[in-house]
Formats: sequence, structure tokens, C-alpha cells
Amino acid sequence: MKLAACVHFHGDEALAAAVAFDEWDAPEAARTFMSRVAHVDKPPRGKPDLRELPCLLQLLQEHALKPDVIVIDGPVHLDAAETPGLGQGLYDALGGQTAIIGISTKSMPGMPAQFEVYREEEARPLVVTCVGIDLGAAKVRVRNMHGKRRIPTLLKLVARIARNGLP
Repeated sequence: MKLAACVHFHGDEALAAAVAFDEWDAPEAARTFMSRVAHVDKPPRGKPDLRELPCLLQLLQEHALKPDVIVIDGPVHLDAAETPGLGQGLYDALGGQTAIIGISTKSMPGMPAQFEVYREEEARPLVVTCVGIDLGAAKVRVRNMHGKRRIPTLLKLVARIARNGLP
């Protein structure tokens, strides 16, 4: 099983959502999952924002999910020197048992073009970082995800579920 996951904050509360899929080109989710987190502390000033990590872990635990791969809306690494980001923290928290693919819509300073993926004929690339899976394989999988636009269909869906609480 593969998961696409996203967290949306509503004040100091959060809603973590995930959609399960079996094939990379799946046009719709096989199942959806949601977890409400009653309180999330703001990140310390000057530190990376990892507030999503405990929310994603709660989601995985609540629904007893053990995916092979998790695709997140955000970076695994913050730069080419592999400064840990959300995805690396999730990978470590899961004991290195689940590959993590991070998809960012914004370019990151110091991130070379080798991390960019163009989908269809979009003018702006996605930035793909990963851990537990080869970068080339991760880029091919992201490129092959369903959707005619820049953002894959299932990532749009999971973001909408996290934002609105509805599939």
C-alpha cells in the first residue's frame, strides 16, 4: 500500500489526512483516513517547522497503517546537503521501514535541478526529495502519478481532505 499524506492546521488544532492507493497512476484513492489533533505547539523560533510529524504519526498509529511508501506535501531534505526536513523525521520515526517521497511546489535555495520533476507541459517543476528509495525512481513515480497538471490528483485530494475534513 502507498499513502499520500497531508496535514492542515486550524489555529492550534490540526487535521491529518491520508489517501491509500495501489498503483502510481491511480486516478482515485482506494481508502481515505483522517485524524484530528487537538493541540499542536508552534515551532520554536529559528528551528525547522516539524509540527506535522506528530500529526502524521498519530494518523498512522490510529489507523494501524503500515505503507511501503508515503508521499508527503513537503520536503524530505531542506537542501542538497540533506539537511533533515519533515520527511527525514518521519522516516526516522518509522524506524527506516517506510520510504518517504517529499514533493514541494516551491523551489528551495541550494537545491540543484537534479531534484526537479516536470509533469506534462507545466512551466514550473516540482521539487522531489526522498529517503529509503532512489531519487531517480522517486522522480519517475511522481511523474507517473495521475493528473494532467503540475500537482498529482491524489495530492490535491489529500490536501482538500486535510483542509476541509471531507473526501
